[in-house]
Amino acid sequence: MAAELRDQTGTGTEPASPVASVVPVLVRIFGWTVLAATFVFLFNNYMTFWQGWPGATVALGLVAKVAEPGAAGSAWLQLGLYPAAFVAAIAYVLRTSGRALREDSERISAINTFLIRAAFFTVLYVGVADAIISFLRVEGFLPVLFGDQMGTDLGKARFRGTYVHMPLVGLAALTACFSRTLGFHWLGLMAVAAELLIVITRFLFSYEQAFMADLVRFWYAGLFLFASAYTLLEEGHVRVDIAYTNFSPKYKGLVNALGSLLLGISLCWLILSVGTAGAASVINSPLLAFETTQTGFGMYVKYLMAGFLAVFAISMMIQFVSYMLDAVADFRGDPGGRDHDVHAVQ
Repeated sequence: MAAELRDQTGTGTEPASPVASVVPVLVRIFGWTVLAATFVFLFNNYMTFWQGWPGATVALGLVAKVAEPGAAGSAWLQLGLYPAAFVAAIAYVLRTSGRALREDSERISAINTFLIRAAFFTVLYVGVADAIISFLRVEGFLPVLFGDQMGTDLGKARFRGTYVHMPLVGLAALTACFSRTLGFHWLGLMAVAAELLIVITRFLFSYEQAFMADLVRFWYAGLFLFASAYTLLEEGHVRVDIAYTNFSPKYKGLVNALGSLLLGISLCWLILSVGTAGAASVINSPLLAFETTQTGFGMYVKYLMAGFLAVFAISMMIQFVSYMLDAVADFRGDPGGRDHDVHAVQ
């Protein structure tokens, strides 16, 4: 009983008021609902633009209805996934109503850690494999090693993306299940090594190809975009501080919670909604076309770099939800809070 009172009030001396007991549940419902809506939004985006489904907007009448058989049913199914996800989120929170805000925050951060870990291994594996293929292609070794037909196919972006990159993405996700490191330290080292290789080959051997610079940009883009959520977790982002330092822990929690909601989560939703608004949008278009650079014999990873924007928005969305739950716990005075004056980046 004492432990329950401490979870509800943070002091262990007074029973929680009905309002104080309901607030954590409502905040948890909101957080898990945001995550569920994000998952459904991404699933519908894939089904609409990759699998040819009509989209939830057809059911809402926002776009003209299509004449294909079953299109209306598919549209209503896509739309119905949203309330289903909301109900599932609410049911999950009610089933675990005794769970503290900080515990949920840690669980959500753990989910995000896995996602970021898989993303880092993806850019590592794909970067190495695509750079090797690009080198073999520019030097004319692909037909010798793989035959004329396979050599020609590996020179096509759609073939390379489907049969080389996608299996490596799956391998990266599998690796992330067993690895316990985020991997960005090693990715940073690999990016520096790739840049050093350019310097050595250019000035010592007078050799440089477009894929070498593409590899550096590919790894640096992944490093900066994927590490953003981890930096948020470790309080490493630059904070424009006018009065925050002088606030009490309670009001620091309030500022962080409102900032996560009004500035963080809303910005991530804006990136996703604009970037995936249609087949010609800034994220969907390169992914659908397996877009490549116009440098000739460069790497075929430009479409993945467009996808980095989506991964950035998703990972930051998840982390902002986690951060918001932890901030509300700070505002309530729940035990176990972190010292927000200690930064990972000095």
